[in-house]
Amino acid sequence: MKQKNKNLAKSARWYRQTHRKVAIVLLLFIVVMSATGLLLAWKDQLGIKPSSVTVHSDNRSLISLNEIEQHAIHYIDSLNLSTEINRIDYRPRKGIAKVRFETHFTELQIDCYTGNIVSEKTRTADLIEMIHDGSIVDYLFHFKYSKLIYSTVLGLGLLFICVSGFYLWLKPKQIKRNKRLLD
Repeated sequence: MKQKNKNLAKSARWYRQTHRKVAIVLLLFIVVMSATGLLLAWKDQLGIKPSSVTVHSDNRSLISLNEIEQHAIHYIDSLNLSTEINRIDYRPRKGIAKVRFETHFTELQIDCYTGNIVSEKTRTADLIEMIHDGSIVDYLFHFKYSKLIYSTVLGLGLLFICVSGFYLWLKPKQIKRNKRLLD
């Protein structure tokens, strides 16, 4: 029984030391992920995400998606920013199209009836999301696997901390139970 307790104590010491080392390495990432996760959860209330504009149709016809794209490119080019479009979020019921760009965080909201730029805002929430999921490294250094590596290391590290934390709670209880059985 004493040998069993020695083995349990040795195992507990290994888990404690490894748990501490892994936790210290992951601490910065956990803090960043927690803080950015909170910001993303509260993005509407904090005003981090640009609000959507609604344009009334007044029985006008919608312009083509190609025209919306051309208006966006012309406008963003006048600001000397990259014109490479990431996506166009087309909302005909609201009469608006949101245009997002590939290499910067600008969002244009374009009137789907006239092609006029209704709003130009920075999508701060997208930047926060990129920091949150690790893809900011992909964006800055054009390394396409950083998000995958970041998520895998953080996920496995947190999983290890959970399991080792459970063993750190369990092992002393097992040792105490074994000591009671000896008495």
